[in-house]
Amino acid sequence: MSIEIVFGQQLRKIREERKLSQEELAFLAKLDRTYISLLERGKRRPTLNTIFALAGQLNISPSELVRLVEEKVEK
Repeated sequence: MSIEIVFGQQLRKIREERKLSQEELAFLAKLDRTYISLLERGKRRPTLNTIFALAGQLNISPSELVRLVEEKVEK
């Protein structure tokens, strides 16, 4: 499975655990809602700035977010 797909799955999982809509997360992270959707579907690659913005709004460290993706990719 591609890194983009796994990142999107993890992003969606964490966002839903935090009970945020795509629109709410996008607003908080100062991103476009459609970009969140594209990330969650694995259609876009997040930049480092995006990873930091999303992690900050999801109350998770950027390194933890990357670690979660890394764990799934290695399986």
